[in-house]
Amino acid sequence: MRTITLEEHFATPRFFEGPGRDLKEQAEKFNNARALKLIPQLCDLGDKRIAEMNAAGIDMQIVSLTAPGVEQLDAAEAMALAVETNDFVADAIKRHPARFGGFAALPTAVPEKAAQELDRRVRGQKFAGAIINGHNRGRYLDDKFFWPILESAEQFGAPIYLHPTRPPKPVIDASFSGFSPLMTEIFSGPGWGWHIETAVHVIRLILGGVFDRFPKLQIVIGHLGEGLPGMFQRLDVMAPAVTKLKRPVTAYLRENIHYTFSGFFFPPTFLALLLELGGVDRMMFSVDHPYQSMADKERIAHGNAEKLFKL
Repeated sequence: MRTITLEEHFATPRFFEGPGRDLKEQAEKFNNARALKLIPQLCDLGDKRIAEMNAAGIDMQIVSLTAPGVEQLDAAEAMALAVETNDFVADAIKRHPARFGGFAALPTAVPEKAAQELDRRVRGQKFAGAIINGHNRGRYLDDKFFWPILESAEQFGAPIYLHPTRPPKPVIDASFSGFSPLMTEIFSGPGWGWHIETAVHVIRLILGGVFDRFPKLQIVIGHLGEGLPGMFQRLDVMAPAVTKLKRPVTAYLRENIHYTFSGFFFPPTFLALLLELGGVDRMMFSVDHPYQSMADKERIAHGNAEKLFKL
């Protein structure tokens, strides 16, 4: 049985000079063993990462540029960095085709060029799909401005992994401020804001008619549904009579969205999503490497049982 993981991150040295500068500074600020290990792990798509994968029993990673990606950059810079990082992934795939696949970074600020980049990577270099890190400076993918990207994704059968990003600054100021800078950063990010932001983005895609216009489009989200599993029934309060959509909101959540773990090894959350989906067909494993440990999979699969039963 093969094990494939889907929300696994990388970066390049140039990324840490640009949009990843804050991530590098935070790692240096905390100055602990895990933080200092993070940057080299992100920049490695070679033998060291493969050794870690082997140790955890992971056969293949579909890798993507780590957040915040290129979505908040000016168009020219976003295009240049997307091409550079996609080349980096393409080289890794060429060297280790059985171990790595890739999600293409897209310069969403220039949708036509982003669609061309998706075409080049998916059809020309067999990338698995694309990664989009949330909104583009406060504009969401339901905005028709971005629909050339979605049209291409549907045409090429290329799923889009919608990865969290922080809410727009006015939202952070209104909803997440009033605490220490560190607390606001965590609250608006991985502690809460990232996940709710992504859930809102998915609902916007549905209500904006994206899946009525592109019915074969498939979106992937992580963290066992970014908080959505507990809200399925409530979301259908927005009935087709009001939304003017072809189907109830939850129909799109069950037919156009796929869900990965992303390090959320939480049984109650897993069960909630499983029950709402009615089965496992749209659920996929992922680790969120290197932010979460690949050893978690190893422990769940056999390590804990070996320890308890002395096997």
